[in-house]
Amino acid sequence: MATMQTEFMDKIHEVQEAISVRRVFGEPYEKDGVTVIPAARVSGAAGGGSGEAPEGEGTGSGTGFGMSAKPFGVFVVADGDVSWRPAVDVNRVILGGQLVAIAALLVLRALIKARMATRIVLGE
Repeated sequence: MATMQTEFMDKIHEVQEAISVRRVFGEPYEKDGVTVIPAARVSGAAGGGSGEAPEGEGTGSGTGFGMSAKPFGVFVVADGDVSWRPAVDVNRVILGGQLVAIAALLVLRALIKARMATRIVLGE
């Protein structure tokens, strides 16, 4: 049982190491007097388990860990001023444009059908 707890605690320490400031802020780099510090959005989760049958027969254990990191933007340090430049998620922009286009086409179709129904009723 103690080894399962040790393994679980080892996994928790791995999670703490993985989800750290070093993952959020990348190594700064400098060029022509301008320093750029990349930043990311990092999230993660961990879980674990253990178990034994009621009469001590059989054992169990388990740990799991997941992490996600996406670019978030950069801090730009130039001439003593710090500015924030957000990263643009092009995939999200394209998806949003597609959703707007689909909605516009559905509205246009509904308007055309209503117009055609009106013409039929009026005998045009």
